[in-house]
Amino acid sequence: MSIFKRRRFPVTIILLCVRWYCKYGISYRDLAEMMSERGVAVDPSTIFRWVQRYAPEIEKRIRPYQGPRSGSWRVDETLYLMGVAGHSHSMRPG
Repeated sequence: MSIFKRRRFPVTIILLCVRWYCKYGISYRDLAEMMSERGVAVDPSTIFRWVQRYAPEIEKRIRPYQGPRSGSWRVDETLYLMGVAGHSHSMRPG
């Protein structure tokens, strides 16, 4: 049995909205506006319900295909680029 059974919108639209929200952190209102630009009239509260319903299920299904992750990450090196009178200079913090 499909988890998308009896939905008004096509599965591709639902998955696209949930994916964009989770991956890019777009607000529900902005996401609804982006979909309306593509000819799909959807309310931000509907997208909210989709994310609440489908994001945990999608995450559960894709977890086995993702590699192992550590709990932390660090930036090894930072490089500042400064433009001075038409010349580029690099400066390392330290």
